[in-house]
Amino acid sequence: MEPEIQNKTSNKVPFNTIYKAIKLSLNGEEQDYTQGSVRKAIFLLAIPMILELSLESVFALVDMFFVGKLGENAIATVGLTESVITIVYSVAIGLSTAATAIVARRIGEKNTEDAAHAGAQSLLISFLIIIITSIAGFIFASDILVLMGANKEVVEQGAIFTKIMFAGSAGIMLLFLINGIFRGAGNAAMAMKSLWLASIINIILCPILIHFYGLKGAAIATVIGRCSGVAYQCFHLFKGSGILKFHAIHFKFDKAIVQSIIKIAWPATFQFIIASGSWIVLARLVAETGGTTASAGYQIAIRNVVFFILPAWGLSNAAATLVGQNLGAQQIERAEKSVLMVTKYNAIFMAFVMALFIFMAHPIISLFSNDEAVIGFGEEALQIIGCGYIFYGIGMVMTQSLNGAGDTKTPTIINFIGFWLFQIPLAYLLAKGLDLKTTGAFIAIPAAEALIALAAWYFFKQGKWKTIKV
Repeated sequence: MEPEIQNKTSNKVPFNTIYKAIKLSLNGEEQDYTQGSVRKAIFLLAIPMILELSLESVFALVDMFFVGKLGENAIATVGLTESVITIVYSVAIGLSTAATAIVARRIGEKNTEDAAHAGAQSLLISFLIIIITSIAGFIFASDILVLMGANKEVVEQGAIFTKIMFAGSAGIMLLFLINGIFRGAGNAAMAMKSLWLASIINIILCPILIHFYGLKGAAIATVIGRCSGVAYQCFHLFKGSGILKFHAIHFKFDKAIVQSIIKIAWPATFQFIIASGSWIVLARLVAETGGTTASAGYQIAIRNVVFFILPAWGLSNAAATLVGQNLGAQQIERAEKSVLMVTKYNAIFMAFVMALFIFMAHPIISLFSNDEAVIGFGEEALQIIGCGYIFYGIGMVMTQSLNGAGDTKTPTIINFIGFWLFQIPLAYLLAKGLDLKTTGAFIAIPAAEALIALAAWYFFKQGKWKTIKV
């Protein structure tokens, strides 16, 4: 048996114990997260999940770093395309949320066969969505950029990038969904390895293909990287020896399971579409009030925001898995204890990032652009948005915990009120009504996140999530 992460008689943790725990977490060995030390369970799940999403954030920054060398039109194209393609991310995350919740619950019940069946049914649903989004995005790429407020030059130069990114949306959808299945099963290490593979291939290919093909090369590198990660996932789902192994019988259409997945997935999808839609509106508002220069600075800032949010999201995903598995095992108090402990860790991490953004914004933004005007907008955006980082950390753990329990409707309602009824009207009031322009749009972001975090905390403490059946 592995040693406990926390020594029972001392606050000091031997280095050898930490090393063994890290090694265990990265090996991907099967663990029972419904028994033993809660701190150890968090550690074993969180390490690979944090590393998984850390590489995903590097993925985004690498693109922006190399694309930044092509000028502000290229930066704006990537940023505006990513703002819209977050809708695809939203659907993928919504489906993966449902898969995680159901698979985790079945694993907690020690029913691996039904866990694999549920995961396979979620893949069937994703195939139809992939066909629709890929075709629509490819055909209407130019219209999408125009809708986002891009000028004529950005549309002419960037349409091919947008076409390729949407045509390769299968990589996004499946990478997120299958990783959600792995996380639900408690195999966070496999999810990490697949995303690492995708990110490393993108990091290698991005500068090479940009050199030969320009902005188009960045899109090709991203699609190849993600699809490589999906191929790795599929190999281990069908040929691997983990706790979950898919067989052809699992893909036989099961109306009851599909309905159960959709019941959890559609609020989760709208939950993230609501958030993504709000970011799209804000990206357009920044472009309207500050032009291409402000849009470029804002997009650089947002990439850095995402860079540090994704590791925190990884920690939040650990909470979701622990909630799902422990509810399946009827360990309700353990599920709640896990969430509160993860919340504390996330708040500490985000407090550090907040200080970094406030005091180091200029050198951070300067890494991505030499244009002083672009740097100025990016620096202001990073400082203002960074002020709410502690709230982001608390809010994401609370919402992911509710999602992990299968209660996806409550976070959806919170998001709708926080983003659409509060953030967007406030952004327009400040930016246009009070003529604060881009500054007003930036201020609305931490204000809304604070409201969302407080609301999510309130509903989590109410405890209705403890009675959800999936």
